Amino acid sequence: MSLRDDSNEEGRDLRKPLLHTGSWYRMASRQSSLMTASQMLIRESSISVVACVLIVALGPIQFGFTAGYSSPTQAAITEDLSLSVSEFSLFGSLSNVGAMIGAIASGQIAEYIGRKGSLMIAAIPNIIGWLAISFAKDSSFLYMGRLLEGFGIGIVSYTVPMYIAEISPQNMRGSLGAINQLSITVGIMIAYLLGLFVQWRLLAVLGTLPCLFLIPGLFFIPESPRWLAKMGMNEDFEAALQVLRGFDTDITNEVNDIKRSVASSSKRTAIRFVELKRRRYWFPLMIGIGLLFLQQLSGINGVLFYSSNIFQIAGVTSSNVATFGVGAIQVVATGVTTWLVDKAGRRILLIVSSAGMTVSLLLVSMSFFLKDFVAEDSMLHTIFAITSVLGVVALVVTFSLGMGPIPWVIMSEILPVNIKGLAGSIATLGNWFVAWLVTMTANLLFTWSIAGTFTIYMLVTAGVVAFSALLVPETKGRTLEEIQSSFE
Repeated sequence: MSLRDDSNEEGRDLRKPLLHTGSWYRMASRQSSLMTASQMLIRESSISVVACVLIVALGPIQFGFTAGYSSPTQAAITEDLSLSVSEFSLFGSLSNVGAMIGAIASGQIAEYIGRKGSLMIAAIPNIIGWLAISFAKDSSFLYMGRLLEGFGIGIVSYTVPMYIAEISPQNMRGSLGAINQLSITVGIMIAYLLGLFVQWRLLAVLGTLPCLFLIPGLFFIPESPRWLAKMGMNEDFEAALQVLRGFDTDITNEVNDIKRSVASSSKRTAIRFVELKRRRYWFPLMIGIGLLFLQQLSGINGVLFYSSNIFQIAGVTSSNVATFGVGAIQVVATGVTTWLVDKAGRRILLIVSSAGMTVSLLLVSMSFFLKDFVAEDSMLHTIFAITSVLGVVALVVTFSLGMGPIPWVIMSEILPVNIKGLAGSIATLGNWFVAWLVTMTANLLFTWSIAGTFTIYMLVTAGVVAFSALLVPETKGRTLEEIQSSFE
């Protein structure tokens, strides 16, 4: 059954995605016998989906590079441009302000021009922002560049997890969704590593590369089949789904499930504010917003943005090297989560992760607190310095095991189709607003009391344990349609 009336056929072109799926998918499905060896490679569904995910993962790599840039460059930028601690803190936090603006727009952009068009729009201000930073002569260009970068990653942070969730088969959705966070950690690690050798202006120029590769890559992947179905583009929807599942795969059942879901949600394309009182809307929205708020209130961005400064306070002589080590460990830990998330489940990993973060933060806060009561040349002072560093490493590892990737995975899974644009924007906006508060205040709080700061973060992560255990549903092994209907 068609998802729209024939009378709407004339308006179809107005609703096509900005970057169309192209006819080569349908042509390839009809002419599979003529395929070359390289073309045969994409017949396997896992390879097709993974290839798409790896291309859009360039967006989160850009996200991570932005997050990691401020740590190895703090000393050089403050010296070269004569910035105070508060001015550099403003620079570090402005990416979050830009991301809030991007988050407000992200839902509507992704709904009206598609997921690929949204990522194209996100890439352009990122490139301009990095160039502005690289040529900055004073703080104004520095701030403008950071805002533009933030706008781009605000769109990326919403669109990429949603796109991955919408193209993935249910048995791979968790692992592929976790690649979003894995890519962020890779971007952070690259920024930390290059920051050891590259001057901060050149490092900013190198920051343009992920988006410069993302833009052409978007022309070689299909648009989200669920978005195409929602827009009434049935032929393109089925062609995109076929290439994602493999040309020999029977997609009839999945096509029918998606059509039923879209037909049900399109009975009313917009909801009134009063209808948010219904459990099917407010409950998943509360979980999504709650997880993304708590993810940032744990203080992780403050730790990652200013890790070199934290290690200097702890007494580590090669703080930038230690920071790179943390970044590398974070990549490994997130890679483990990518493998575990479809085996262990989302909920249990959230509980284990937040509990581990609580213990790690307690270790760090106790180490910094006790270190102030012993002589600097004593063995105890050295022991407390080592334990504080180990605590920070443990914090990053346990964050990567669950609290890093899983809130984005769950949000992309639980939000109903007809409120996904609005609700996703609200949840992403909230996440970036709290991230801005944390990054803006972290350096100042460390000046007040580094032990007290980590204690505050510890109390938050203890609350995450309870929130995850009591409210978060398990979504492993269920289709998006099944997950969303469970809130009825």
